[in-house]
Amino acid sequence: MDRADASTRARPSRWAWLGRLWHLSTGRFGLIVVAVVVATAVVARFWTPFDPQQIDIADRWAPPGWPHLLGTDATGRDILSLLMAGARTTIFVAVGAGLVATLVGIALAALGALTARWLRESVAVFVDILIAFPVLIIAMMISAVWGGSLWVVIWSVGIGFGVNIARVTRPELRRVLHSDFVLAGRASGLTPAQNLVRHLLPNVAPVFIVQLSWGMAVAVLAEAGLSYLGFGAPVTEPSWGLLLAELQQFITVHPLSVVWPGLAITLTVLGLNLLGDGLREATDPTLSRARGAARVARTHLPEVVS
Repeated sequence: MDRADASTRARPSRWAWLGRLWHLSTGRFGLIVVAVVVATAVVARFWTPFDPQQIDIADRWAPPGWPHLLGTDATGRDILSLLMAGARTTIFVAVGAGLVATLVGIALAALGALTARWLRESVAVFVDILIAFPVLIIAMMISAVWGGSLWVVIWSVGIGFGVNIARVTRPELRRVLHSDFVLAGRASGLTPAQNLVRHLLPNVAPVFIVQLSWGMAVAVLAEAGLSYLGFGAPVTEPSWGLLLAELQQFITVHPLSVVWPGLAITLTVLGLNLLGDGLREATDPTLSRARGAARVARTHLPEVVS
């Protein structure tokens, strides 16, 4: 009984990585920022202080205060309500692009690592060709043909960063493919798909998570940039990029109004990047042990005996 209790205590919890993530300053900051943005998007789905598209010329350029906490724009719309509604667009694009990038990246990485040699090399060449085209240029070209919409941003950024994920994940899959536990799974009768799900993907998850977080951060930047240029969200859809494009015309007269959408974009992108970096360290036990050993080495210095 004591031996069973000891083994139960020694077995790490499935959610232990959350504790490690919270103890990392970067992970904690990223988690808080992303949680705030997601919560704002959920709340804005049901409530905002004012109607984001309500025009009130009599109340245009109201300074920050009550009832407009962040002020109003040139048409009298409440900036806080516009930012809250724009968070919905940001989360929609980030999650959508992340899902597309995940599907494209895993599919290309699996084809480039687990198939016959001629197919692996063909996929590698195909990925190298696609990665040469910048994501934003592809999105602008597609928008010029099909018109600006959020779906164009989602698919262009998702496919573009899915290729990046495949390029980084493929060598890791090839490395893990020759591990003993993968060979044992193959000998026990696991199919390549089962081996991929049970052994390969969990072992490349830290690399994959970092790339995915970068992809979602780029999706936020791409949506804001394309909307700023007129290729992203339509005028009727609240967007931080659209709001920034409208307010920057008055930056010399009302500079504070431009700060709010720019700050929202910056903090969201920074939070996603830091959250991915924290997740990589929290889910990779080798990094945690290396950091712990480094801290011990710094705190326990050898004494000098004269």
